Amino acid sequence: MPTTLVNPMNERAPQAAPAAPRLATLQGKTVALLDISKPGGSVFLDRVELLLKQRYGVTSVIREMKPTFAKPAPAGVIEKIRGADAVIEALAD
Repeated sequence: MPTTLVNPMNERAPQAAPAAPRLATLQGKTVALLDISKPGGSVFLDRVELLLKQRYGVTSVIREMKPTFAKPAPAGVIEKIRGADAVIEALAD
């Protein structure tokens, strides 16, 4: 029986995309904090939330958690953070 080799690499050429526009300030903004559900993520985000409010004047923080770090966030989680001005994703361990 012949052996077939399959290339696992994506053979499509990547297309350049512009970077997302940066916020001039966080003052008065809503920031979403996305915990990917690895150990320590919530502890890290607790501190980030405190600093965002105290130092940068963030008025509202949305906290969401992925069910597992091994998969992309489900549509429901994405929908909950969609209205934020900025999103920070925690990759703690």
